[in-house]
Amino acid sequence: MKKITIVAGISAVLLASACKTKDLKMNVEKKEDVSTKKEVVYQVFTRLFGNKNTANKPWGTIEENGVGKFNDFTDKALHEIKDLGVTYVWYTGVPHHALIRDYTAIGISNDDPEVVKGRAGSPYAVKDYYNVNPDLAVNPSNRLEEFESLIARTHKAGLKVIIDIVPNHIARQYEGKTNPLGVKDFGAEDDVTVDYKRNNNFYYIPNTTFEIPDMAKPLNGESNPLIDGKFEENPAKWTGNGSRMAKPDKNDWYETVKINYGIRPDGSKDFPELPSGFDTKSYQEHDAFWKGKDVPDSWDKFKDIALYWTAKGVDGFRFDMAEMVPYEFWSYMDSAIKVKNPDAFLLAEVYNPKEYRNYIQLGKMDYLYDKVETYDKLKDIIQGRALPDGLSAIQNGLSDIEHHMLHFLDNHDEQRLASPEFAGTPQKGKPLMVVSTTISSSPTMVYFGQEVGEAGNENAGFGTHSRTSIFDYIGVPSHQRWMNGGAFDGGLLTKEEKELRDFYKRILNFSLNSSALMGKFQEIQEVNRQTTAGYDSGIYAFTRWSATQKLIVVTNFSWLSTSNFELKIPADIIEKWNLKDGNYTIKDQLYNKSSTLLQVVNGEGKVQITIAPSESFIYQL
Repeated sequence: MKKITIVAGISAVLLASACKTKDLKMNVEKKEDVSTKKEVVYQVFTRLFGNKNTANKPWGTIEENGVGKFNDFTDKALHEIKDLGVTYVWYTGVPHHALIRDYTAIGISNDDPEVVKGRAGSPYAVKDYYNVNPDLAVNPSNRLEEFESLIARTHKAGLKVIIDIVPNHIARQYEGKTNPLGVKDFGAEDDVTVDYKRNNNFYYIPNTTFEIPDMAKPLNGESNPLIDGKFEENPAKWTGNGSRMAKPDKNDWYETVKINYGIRPDGSKDFPELPSGFDTKSYQEHDAFWKGKDVPDSWDKFKDIALYWTAKGVDGFRFDMAEMVPYEFWSYMDSAIKVKNPDAFLLAEVYNPKEYRNYIQLGKMDYLYDKVETYDKLKDIIQGRALPDGLSAIQNGLSDIEHHMLHFLDNHDEQRLASPEFAGTPQKGKPLMVVSTTISSSPTMVYFGQEVGEAGNENAGFGTHSRTSIFDYIGVPSHQRWMNGGAFDGGLLTKEEKELRDFYKRILNFSLNSSALMGKFQEIQEVNRQTTAGYDSGIYAFTRWSATQKLIVVTNFSWLSTSNFELKIPADIIEKWNLKDGNYTIKDQLYNKSSTLLQVVNGEGKVQITIAPSESFIYQL
């Protein structure tokens, strides 16, 4: 969940060819042990995945536009997801969030459209953390049981389950209708006469009533008995993005309220801090540190939520806007999760590179988004604002934590890779996918529909196109053609879409089984840029290797130019690979059609390359 700035423009070069930084308390030279294979996360927007309705009426109701259900993730669907080359499914939008639909018959209050975004609602305005979105159930009364069955089916398919937790903020109208015994709702025991108290769950604006922001009419002007220009909240609370105004701006996260973690309004910390040197401590040592410590009430509330879902078989969490919550809390909660499940997959949304190591090493996160460096650079490259050469500096700069920096090209927040506002076509996105997947040992994430070229062109109502809507009921056309009415066999895909899905299947499955991609990285870009004739501006090359596998990755970001050149493999790499002078056959691992020779002469290597527009090779020695 974040605000995106849209940038456009393509240069002739390729056409021709959030939170204040803390003192860093980590050892940046530390190189942690990593797993032995790649992981691949498949993010699905759960209410959209199984929707077969193609009406796509802006602001349409469930009856008009349809909605997907937990049960749409059939054994066949999950088998095909796994077969794509996936290890984890991130079911986005599972916790019960605010939405515009009448479920009063099963004891759920109606939500005020003036503090809900869209008709289906934002998945990041959670209304009840101990239950799931009733829209997703065939029988809303049994919604939790239907989700538990989905967890079991996912595990049966050989996949693991990730869901969202959003500790920074909750819906303005939070109501825990199914809280476990002894669990009290957020704010139930708050002292609302003060702006801040350590064990308050919220920040308040005493003696002041909340006011609806000035904005377009909710539900596109549709009549609704709750649309009356006001929402009862007295005293007003701080808004989720930190706004302290009783009347937030329309661009604020006005549908949410911020959670208090013991950060005073002046920014100082009102809780125990981790001792020096804890960046090198294990999660067991972090967990032991917090035993017996007095921590703010919100810490316990969210730890209990995470452990509730862990006990139900959820294998990991994606933490929304994690950098807006202090890393000491993450140490407290993440270590508790790991004690219960040492293999838990903990992914955090953090966008400040200066904070990366704090959240990994002190907060005990497994993975962070590599958004503002690798993702943004790849977007700049394909839009003609940068040469690919800068990718090497990014990878080298993250070398001590590169395994923890999850790579993606598409997700619910970002513009679709195939959209005109990003790469423009799915084919132009292919070299980005090869580099994103192979340059690092980190997990790769794919957003459902990305593998068949979904461009996000629909006007769902709230928000804009180029991103598949997370606020309204909508169909996802390219994905629906793969879904083929529930057959999940790609029967309605175009030839180009089938070829694209085949490409994704090849690159993802190769990554799962490649030891080299868990090994060493060394760029060969600089020497070739400086000395290789015909090494056009869109070309990027690097090497990856392990004890048993050696790879040369070459990709062409240009979508117009075929390039011919003699790629140089520097002597230090040849020495590390223990190669003697002579000829070695190398074969592309993507399509197994291209073979060429690596010639080693006087300890230096050279490979003759002919590479078409948007083409990539993963050559294996």
